[in-house]
Amino acid sequence: MLDRWMQAVNQGDVAHLLALYAPHAVLIPTFSNRLLNTPDKLRDYFEKLGSREELSIALHEKTLLTQTLGETVFALSGIYNWRFAVDGELLNFEARFSYLLDLALPAPILHHHSSQIPRMV
Repeated sequence: MLDRWMQAVNQGDVAHLLALYAPHAVLIPTFSNRLLNTPDKLRDYFEKLGSREELSIALHEKTLLTQTLGETVFALSGIYNWRFAVDGELLNFEARFSYLLDLALPAPILHHHSSQIPRMV
């Protein structure tokens, strides 16, 4: 599931991304201070993010944790790295993420939280 999501981001395929989210899904996005809880809000966010030059995302493989919560319900968490150009400069943004998935549903993402990793104090 996570591979499908990352492939859609890397290919700029907003329609495929949106098809992964349940109609009532909640997204707490990496690059917005808003909670997104409707398909239209998710579309707007992914279209704006998808317009970034050289957008890509990659998983830090060793950080991926999977929890089985039921027969078809899973939680995923870990760290991924966003890359895109800002004012012509390619920048990296490490972010932590969590997903709540129900793989019995055609659109299995129920909840997705992603936030940039804060600096240590």
